[in-house]
Amino acid sequence: MTAPPATRERILDAAERLFAERGFDATPTSSISKSAGVPKGLLFYYFPTKHDLLRALVTERLDLGPIDPSALVEPGDPVAALLNLSKALADVQAESAVLGVIVWREQRTHPDVRAKLREYRQQVQGIVERVLRGSVRSPIAARAVQAAAAAWVAILSIRPHADHGDSDDDAGPDLRALAELICAGLGVSAAPA
Repeated sequence: MTAPPATRERILDAAERLFAERGFDATPTSSISKSAGVPKGLLFYYFPTKHDLLRALVTERLDLGPIDPSALVEPGDPVAALLNLSKALADVQAESAVLGVIVWREQRTHPDVRAKLREYRQQVQGIVERVLRGSVRSPIAARAVQAAAAAWVAILSIRPHADHGDSDDDAGPDLRALAELICAGLGVSAAPA
């Protein structure tokens, strides 16, 4: 059975949209096939189980995209560099329901999602390390840069409180203050204003 490659993408698009809206467990495969405009048998041709569909989404669409660490570097101002990186990551997340909703919701119950998220965080940490090294003018121990990068990744991994049903007034942590704290721990600070 041969179908155009667009069919597989339509199925993934429909699953991404429905998993983001309803959650993985609350989305039947019949809804996915209907939304994709394909027979249910064709969905199962590409994805034998619903878990295979989730695994494909996370594997193929949880991507850092074209983030160029060198474009985020701010020589002498690591605080600005960390904020540049957080903006670039937010832009990537805004474009994808896979990262923006699905991964955060499903990581606790699906080992494949949790493993891919761990890998994603390691990639982000590597980018943070390169951005910090390029932005700090004095030499810093590799261990300190790794710890600072791990802390920044942990901070960026905090979901806004609105995701948990709290007030929309609380948009999450003050990233500038946290970046300043991390850089102070490295013995560096933001460039003077």
